[in-house]
Amino acid sequence: MSTPRNLFYAQSGGVTAVINATACGVIETARAHPDRIGRVFAGKNGIVGALREDLIDVGLESADTIAALRHTPGGAFGSVRYKLKGVEESAKEYQRLIEVFRAHDIGYFVYNGGGDSMDTANKVSQVAASMDYDLVCVGAPKTVDNDLPITDTCPGFGSVAKYVAVSTLEAGIDVASMPQTKVFILEVMGRHAGWIAAAGALAASDRSLPPHMILFPEVTFDEDRFVAEVERCVNTYGSCVVVASEGIHTADGRFVAESGVKDAFGHAQLGGVAPHLAEVVRGRLGYKFHWAVADYLQRAARHIASAVDVEQAYAMGRGAVELALAGVHGKLPIVVRLSDDPYRWEVGSADLSAVANVEKTLPAEYISEDGFHVTDAARRYLAPLIQGEDYPPYEHGVPAYVRLSNTLVEKTLPAWED
Repeated sequence: MSTPRNLFYAQSGGVTAVINATACGVIETARAHPDRIGRVFAGKNGIVGALREDLIDVGLESADTIAALRHTPGGAFGSVRYKLKGVEESAKEYQRLIEVFRAHDIGYFVYNGGGDSMDTANKVSQVAASMDYDLVCVGAPKTVDNDLPITDTCPGFGSVAKYVAVSTLEAGIDVASMPQTKVFILEVMGRHAGWIAAAGALAASDRSLPPHMILFPEVTFDEDRFVAEVERCVNTYGSCVVVASEGIHTADGRFVAESGVKDAFGHAQLGGVAPHLAEVVRGRLGYKFHWAVADYLQRAARHIASAVDVEQAYAMGRGAVELALAGVHGKLPIVVRLSDDPYRWEVGSADLSAVANVEKTLPAEYISEDGFHVTDAARRYLAPLIQGEDYPPYEHGVPAYVRLSNTLVEKTLPAWED
């Protein structure tokens, strides 16, 4: 029997309410196979932890602590937005990763993230092969934006969708109670894909109830049409509740709320759509308004997580380790939908190369003809993803979330120079 080799797990990009459920799935599944997997390490702050040889010894955490990750939001080991460039451009970084893996006998690499992260995982697998290092490299999907292709949905999205739907419902009731307030605008995440904004539609069964309007990145923003629709809704329903994606853009491709700053992945930093739209409403219609930006609240709200999302997140972690143990290289587990009603799904797999750096936007058939709402097809897709409640345990009136010790293993290599 071969000697068990170690597993390295890292979290990447923006965290979610359920990314730790995936971590739980990875760790518990790895621990169930001591004959194949020795120690489990996690990267402190994602892939940067591997470059700096900042490896967290997950084995020091108890079974109860690891189990509690399933109901704890955020990234337990720290995440990072750090994009490795092409293999030739970043040869030194990729070589460093393999050196660290070799020094700690890491035979399995599980990278938990979105499209950019799947690209990194794919490239690491290629470099390991070129350096004749035996490494099974797999991904685990995660993104609140729901923009990974092939997989039916992405862990993290269902819980954000539930939060946005519930928040829209409650804000709509509040606005209806205050007749002097005519317009409420909720800004949600979504750079190029309007999945989160679309989820606001689940707050009501038809357009006569909030949200009355949804603004998608897939639909060019026209200020005149927007103002006319707001006025129509106020005149018809007494108020207008709007869910707006942060990524809406004008006909020339300019983001309505672009700050001019870019993140580590080269993406434009967004934010400020809601106050901008509110000022348009005030200036052109004179209505009293309120606005809110969901921001981190939407992706951190584990207290209102979708039970379906939690289950799928855990299954992706378990599936990633099962792929690795089977020696399946360069793939990631995905969610495969079998039926809408009743909602049934199973775990499948896809090539990392097919998922890396590809964004899945909202299909045209999911957007209403006037561009301001969703279709029945969208509702059929979205509705199952927010089903069920998976409340965390509470202590003294607040959720009892876990904090790990995150003890680092002893370093054996020279320090990494960033």
